[in-house]
Amino acid sequence: MAYDQKIETLTHEKGPDYQGLNEETILKSRDSHGKNVFETKKPKSVWLMIFDELKQFLNLLLMAAAIVSIVASGHLTDGIFIMAIVVLNISLSVFQEKKASDAISALKNLTKPHAKVIRNGETLLIEKEDLVVGDIVILEAGDFVPADLRLLDSVNLKIDESSLTGESVASLKDASKVLTKSTALGDRVNMAYSGTIVTYGRGLGIVTAVGMKSEMGLIAGLLNETEDTQTPLQLKIDKLGKLLGLISIVAVVMVFIVGLLYGMDLDEIFIISVSLAVAAIPEGLPTVITVVLALGMRKMASKKAIVKSLSAVETLGSVTVISSDKTGTLTQNKMVVTTLYDGHEMVGVSGDGYSFKGTLTKTSENVDWITKIAALTNDAMITDRTLLGDPTELALVVLAEKNKMNHLEIRKKYPRILEAPFDSDRKRMSTAHQMDGEDYILTKGSPDGLLDQSNYALINGELQPLTKELKRSFLEKNKQLAEKALRVLGFAYKKIDERTTSLVDEEKDLVFVGLVGMMDPPREEVKEAIRLCHQAGIKVVMITGDHALTALAIGKELGLTGNDDVITGPMIEKMKDKELHEKAKTVTVFARVSPHHKVAIVKALQSNGEISSMTGDGVNDAPALKQANIGVAMGITGTDVSKEASDIVLMDDNFTTIVDAVEEGRVIFSNIRKFVGFLMSCNVGEVLLIFIAMMIGWGSPLLAIQILWINLVTDSLPAFALGLEPKENDVMQQAPMDKDAPIVNKSMGITVIFQSIFLATAVLISFYLGREVYSINSVQVGQTLAFITIITGELLRMYSARSESKTLFEMNPFNNAYINGAFIIGFGLLMVVLYVPGINALFGTNVAYSMNAFLVAISLGFLPLIGGEISKVFKKIRATH
Repeated sequence: MAYDQKIETLTHEKGPDYQGLNEETILKSRDSHGKNVFETKKPKSVWLMIFDELKQFLNLLLMAAAIVSIVASGHLTDGIFIMAIVVLNISLSVFQEKKASDAISALKNLTKPHAKVIRNGETLLIEKEDLVVGDIVILEAGDFVPADLRLLDSVNLKIDESSLTGESVASLKDASKVLTKSTALGDRVNMAYSGTIVTYGRGLGIVTAVGMKSEMGLIAGLLNETEDTQTPLQLKIDKLGKLLGLISIVAVVMVFIVGLLYGMDLDEIFIISVSLAVAAIPEGLPTVITVVLALGMRKMASKKAIVKSLSAVETLGSVTVISSDKTGTLTQNKMVVTTLYDGHEMVGVSGDGYSFKGTLTKTSENVDWITKIAALTNDAMITDRTLLGDPTELALVVLAEKNKMNHLEIRKKYPRILEAPFDSDRKRMSTAHQMDGEDYILTKGSPDGLLDQSNYALINGELQPLTKELKRSFLEKNKQLAEKALRVLGFAYKKIDERTTSLVDEEKDLVFVGLVGMMDPPREEVKEAIRLCHQAGIKVVMITGDHALTALAIGKELGLTGNDDVITGPMIEKMKDKELHEKAKTVTVFARVSPHHKVAIVKALQSNGEISSMTGDGVNDAPALKQANIGVAMGITGTDVSKEASDIVLMDDNFTTIVDAVEEGRVIFSNIRKFVGFLMSCNVGEVLLIFIAMMIGWGSPLLAIQILWINLVTDSLPAFALGLEPKENDVMQQAPMDKDAPIVNKSMGITVIFQSIFLATAVLISFYLGREVYSINSVQVGQTLAFITIITGELLRMYSARSESKTLFEMNPFNNAYINGAFIIGFGLLMVVLYVPGINALFGTNVAYSMNAFLVAISLGFLPLIGGEISKVFKKIRATH
């Protein structure tokens, strides 16, 4: 805690002429305090990724089926086929996870920060990670602070600490101050902290903490204490896998019992049991989900978002609340003058950011004086190539330019003679200039303090005594601007007859000319994004370190809140968990919060059943990003720590990209439901088919390898195509999915039952006709016709599966090219399996049958499609009653 020590005390042991470390002391310091790097969790190895995939329930079921096929029943081909599916599933998942991990690593290494230090009397430029405790660091405008520093010297030094404290206004530093141990982080004016940015002035500091011992490092350490949470999709797929496993086990046990009661051979019972187990498991499901989510990742990347995990794409579609940092995320992180008061009326200022495009609603002598003072009591600079200075100073430069006053030319025209820098006691800054042959003092600062130093006011171009009534009117306008959460500055001048050596002594008998109100404005596109979120049933919460009034005003302007209810960090400290949980149900603005408060807020939201997304860019956002179900970090302004903690990184720092991600996530989840329902009806239909056939003594209508082919190839192609289904128009008018609702809910269950019954019926009829009508008791012909019917049925049924509610008559069934392609390829592969020598022998389809039998088998394939359409009509009738 070097901020509570005098500079002399801090440097005493190093000697009065300390000129920095030498090689020997550098090594000692590094041994004692470590390197200036953050310890992060080691990335998962490929082997660990593979192990995690092997633990997935569906993959375990598939491996068990493969072992049973090879060891117990001797079906080597079937077993190898199943194991090939497992290898494919795992390979795709690991490839995508590794690719995402590499992308984030590349993002972190785009730039390597450096530091300018004094070592052994020489000024050197070294990499940030080579800094050690005791190094002397030189700070200049535009520099990143490379480590925690106790300032030894400061000249007009201002540092943007928004990434650490959430404060949008830069902190003015004063190396000479000695503070108490209880001084809050944001008020430590004699310190500079790692990861913050110098916006103005210059300074010199000695390194007091590096790496994990710095303030940024301490917050980074919180990440290791926060456990990752499973996404809703992971939980739902796990539940689905267990459901399918249960169905498989129950079906196999029942087959064994029935088979024994019928007096069947154990070998035959075993073969049918394996067929049932294979039929119950949608082998292609993990692969299809992996590929669809991977395609979603690629689509999000094209929209400037890097998704670090597959499930995160879908989870955004389930999000019910977005908790967003204010500074730099909802706002521009740029101070902008919005209003002037010239002593007579309010003057509006248009324009955005640091662009000179914009106008004032009025010009006057007072406005000219205000903008002249704004440009001259200022060292900030804006050119085509340069943006240098504190945000407040930059805002004043832009104001002058909007009044057609070139800030660089006026400084040349009226050169600065002397200056008295801003300090926290006077709360003002003054400069002296020669203007048209006479000397003037120009002053800007706190309005009330400046009014106390003024005897006159310029009103409509005329000097008037600053009466109590006039002073009261200025203070009233100051209050009005402050209530709008504007930061207000006063402006005054004074003509002097003789040059002075002390401007501070001359800051009296001033002429007050007006007020300027500025703010860190909201991003314009964010308002529409928030409106869309509300329309989609998603609550947006703002969490910031800024003052309550500022946060509330921004919240109202963005449409976050319609009341004055705001909760601050100190209020959270006094609340019990239950009270915070209740408040979190309605409050949308949280102000003056610390990092641990953000985590508490996210936990409170989650305790209320919300699926929480947290957005942010600062180090102070990182623990909450990690705690949230989905953490979204800013790629441009975001710190390495926030990117490490997040699930998604926005490369354009645009809040609207989050809304795009929500929409994409909803489309993906909707499509996942479509192809899961499709695959489930196929597999349940197959189980029902085999079970009924066995109950009536027909044996299995399909071979195990035929079922594998159907599940892996014929079903997977339509499933992929359904996963690429275009969005439905009302996707952002629907409420978020209930996080506890299974993928296969009651509505989908109705569809699955209808289609399964129609599928089983169609295939049983085809099997019977093939065995008893189109041949003389030939099981192989019956199985071949059953194979034709079930594949045709699946290919036709995918057209019905394109929508859970719209019938074929309510949509264009052929406007998804992927669906059409899947049908053509699937039917072509059916022809290959039926008629290519060698392949048809492997699949048991190398038998003779008539063209009439083939056409009947194809025609029966329309029954599942009809069943799917009937289920939609049934659900609509049920919904109206």
